Amino acid sequence: MNVKKKARIGMIGYRFMGKAHSHAYRDLPFYFDTPVEPVLQAVAGRSEAEVGRAADKLGWLSWETDWRRLLERPDIDVIDIGAPNHLHAEIAIAAAEAGKHVICEKPLAVSADKAAEMLDAVRKAGVVHMVCHNYRFAPAVQMARKLIAEGRLGTIYHFRGEYLQDWLADPSLPLNWRLRKADSGSGAHGDLMSHVVDLARYLVGEIAEVSGMLHTFVQERPIDGRPGEKGRVDVDDSSSFLAKFACGALGVFEASRFARGNRNGNRFEINGSKGSLRWDMENMNVLQLYLEDDPQGVQGFRTISCTEAVHPLAGSYWPAGHIIGYEHTFINMMAAFMEGLYRGVSPSPNFEDGYRNQLLLEAVERSAASRQWIAVPPY
Repeated sequence: MNVKKKARIGMIGYRFMGKAHSHAYRDLPFYFDTPVEPVLQAVAGRSEAEVGRAADKLGWLSWETDWRRLLERPDIDVIDIGAPNHLHAEIAIAAAEAGKHVICEKPLAVSADKAAEMLDAVRKAGVVHMVCHNYRFAPAVQMARKLIAEGRLGTIYHFRGEYLQDWLADPSLPLNWRLRKADSGSGAHGDLMSHVVDLARYLVGEIAEVSGMLHTFVQERPIDGRPGEKGRVDVDDSSSFLAKFACGALGVFEASRFARGNRNGNRFEINGSKGSLRWDMENMNVLQLYLEDDPQGVQGFRTISCTEAVHPLAGSYWPAGHIIGYEHTFINMMAAFMEGLYRGVSPSPNFEDGYRNQLLLEAVERSAASRQWIAVPPY
């Protein structure tokens, strides 16, 4: 009988990302035959009543009200960080020093300096680490990378990426931690643009130089529970920049939480000498492909439903045409993480990717402040 190794997870945070991660851990063995299987050992949160309810609902065996207790427990192998951004560095460094493997939500940290400290800590400890840029793991995105790597698009000329949402467009929405720099590090720039940057690096390569612009549309918002009082918003609502890739390609990037009608508009288009690709997270199973060597008269973008067994990752799910959803990007990501735990190798995207992304995001911030082109610091 083949007895699989178990990875006992200690997760910090149980709301949006905690729910997504819990679902991925629970469903992973149903779809993937990984050499390591996750065990939902313990979840941590500040409210005893709420974390207890979350543990019951999400399927965790136990719970803690102090994340530090997870680090002290010998029955925890992995720390999963879904806490607010400003806590990532403290938790990840402490987890690494305790000998725990670490998987952390994005952006990796509130600054490149903090990200560098996190990377240094996991390297010194020799633990496996990963950062949760889950959109890499949509089968259509994986297929896009495969086509580019095979040279089907030829020399890459352009990357055009955007991540547009509209959940903050109402100025009456109250202030929350995502709108405070001390807690989040940045606004749409870190929350959304970090995903676009990661996809660009994954698909096209490193970015050498940027020219950016950041803007805050609503400067003050109501403070929840304190009628008539408002607090200052000190992060960006919108982020845009131009980029020059090291390979010679040009990039146009935009992220906003004020784009009415866009619920989760994470999209890219890539143009090369032989063809082009388009992808939209709101239609995530579909990849659009144009090839210049198609015969005249039938040239145009074809629509590929990336649900066939030949498409990366898709073969673990349903028959062709039976689409998967947002939650499956996390399952795919956790499959890579479990494989990494087995091999003792940190799968990409890992803390090195998170640090590189942070260097790029900060270069955009410096460009916006100086109104100049800024070189992205070498890694």
